[in-house]
Amino acid sequence: MEIYPAIDLRGGKVVRLKFGDPNQQTIFGDDPIIVAQRWTEAGAHWLHIVNLDGAFGDDAGAAATNRALLKPLVAIGPRVQFGGGLRTLSDIEQALSLGVARVVIGTLAIEQPEVIREAIKTFGADRIAVGLDAQNNRVKTRGWQVDGGIELIDLGRQLRSSGVEIIIHTDIARDGDLSGVNVEASTELARATGLRVIASGGVNSIDDVRRLKQAAGIEGAIIGRALYTAAIDLRAAILEQDQAC
Repeated sequence: MEIYPAIDLRGGKVVRLKFGDPNQQTIFGDDPIIVAQRWTEAGAHWLHIVNLDGAFGDDAGAAATNRALLKPLVAIGPRVQFGGGLRTLSDIEQALSLGVARVVIGTLAIEQPEVIREAIKTFGADRIAVGLDAQNNRVKTRGWQVDGGIELIDLGRQLRSSGVEIIIHTDIARDGDLSGVNVEASTELARATGLRVIASGGVNSIDDVRRLKQAAGIEGAIIGRALYTAAIDLRAAILEQDQAC
């Protein structure tokens, strides 16, 4: 299982939101490069970077500021998984051209599924992940602000039939509040769809990391607030990740 330290960008700063609410924001760093270097020195193989302004779509200038950070973040070393505001095939291509190892698509997967199929055909299934962000098993889009009109597993099955292999499952009701990851929902999504699932939302302890590592179909965990508040030590989490079951 792979650990993905999260770096959420808003206005060029590193932030964490609670329940995906832009009004419940905590700033954890003014310089994303320094934060990325910290996680790299702790042994991170991947960085999970999100352009929140791009996801919300309400501040083009701030979204552009965040995108400008991609190239120096990629240069630090770990592979970068990047999402937030990727609405076209051109957006996907541009991110990948900057050295991003994998992009994460959310809203586009519901609104224009044909673009996802084309992206997978063009770039390969391992470079395209779809973010399934759900609240009460209903998928949310547009930075978690809009009901996507479909149940989590139903969309997962549709995506699998379209060639998608990797899903990032976030339980919005747990995201950013350190209440514990929803292992059961992520495992059920993997079992019901055959997708490779990266779990996100509420990871709060090494015990959560262990539970995810032992769960069938889970191949990664995104950790955010727990790293920034020192509830989880990244070195310890990566050691746990690398140990044999």
